[in-house]
Amino acid sequence: MHPSAHAHMALCVERYLEKDKHYDIVDLGSRLSRKHTLSHRDLLVGHDFTYTGVDIRGGANVDRVMEKPYRIPVRSGSADVVMTGQAFEHIPYFWASFLEIARVVKPGGYVFLTAPSRGHVHSVYDCWRYYPDGFRALARFAKLELLEAHTDFPPAGRYRRLDYGAADPDKYWGDSVGVFQKPSRYPSLKMAIVRELHVRYANHCGDLESTPRPEPVPERVEVLRS
Repeated sequence: MHPSAHAHMALCVERYLEKDKHYDIVDLGSRLSRKHTLSHRDLLVGHDFTYTGVDIRGGANVDRVMEKPYRIPVRSGSADVVMTGQAFEHIPYFWASFLEIARVVKPGGYVFLTAPSRGHVHSVYDCWRYYPDGFRALARFAKLELLEAHTDFPPAGRYRRLDYGAADPDKYWGDSVGVFQKPSRYPSLKMAIVRELHVRYANHCGDLESTPRPEPVPERVEVLRS
């Protein structure tokens, strides 16, 4: 996890979590690679919490391994907070994952999500970049309330175009941040049907290995370079 995303998640914790209240927290995509040391668990020091880190692979900071990539191994309505940072750009069928997050969080509970809006291709799969309207779409789709949606856009230049060359180097990834809340009157039965269809199909599709990447078209590459 890069420092700017870590800082944004710290602001979520500071703004929404109280020090004198216990929280059951699930962190989706919690595994730390060898080159990363920052974790969401670090941000909870000073709070009363139970932390469960889940990931599709075991490793540092992982408490439960997901046997299926689109099924979170946590009871429905058991988490006060679901955190996920710098994971959603790597999830091919993120709609299914977000429906699972909505299942896991309690009514009245929060979802803190950070994801890049720009930056280079990285990791095995790098599928998406997110803007505030993307979080609006997620909230609408999963029937959650959207409390905040922000993106670290670069400053506006001439003709109000974004000047990416003038972007703060510490905000290279242009983090987008979404804070969601599950309403107290959640349409659980309806959403269970929607969720199961999406989750089962996403797990059936699996990864992207059965869809090979096509060879680059030379003239297209030349246009992109110029």
